[in-house]
Amino acid sequence: MSQVREAMVPEPGTLDASASAQEAGERLSDPAVRAVLVCDDGGKLVGIVTRKTLVQEIVATGRDPRSTSLRDIAEPPLFTLDASMDLDDAYHALEDHDLERVPVVEDGRLVGILSRTVLQRRLAEDEPPTQQQV
Repeated sequence: MSQVREAMVPEPGTLDASASAQEAGERLSDPAVRAVLVCDDGGKLVGIVTRKTLVQEIVATGRDPRSTSLRDIAEPPLFTLDASMDLDDAYHALEDHDLERVPVVEDGRLVGILSRTVLQRRLAEDEPPTQQQV
């Protein structure tokens, strides 16, 4: 049986909890980046910062983005998946919660991101993907 760790994107880009809201804003200025994952020194997922977070927590309140740490504004993740979870169960969880991308954790540490699109493609395949010969 296939597990989430086999379909996730490993080592997603993160920022440390001590990083500034300004740094998160710089990352989020890239249209391809929808959220910044925030981790502590041990790699534990602390929370997520989105454009909406920056508007609500920085712009609307007049806080200084250069001196506000992500630890202070990161929203706790609404949902995570365990890396050892069965792919079929993960798919149903994403469908039930109507989520596109979910952080994947192992012993509390962030190890990847699972995308519903990638998961659907993976489940539609008859066999696991093979390495292409170069």
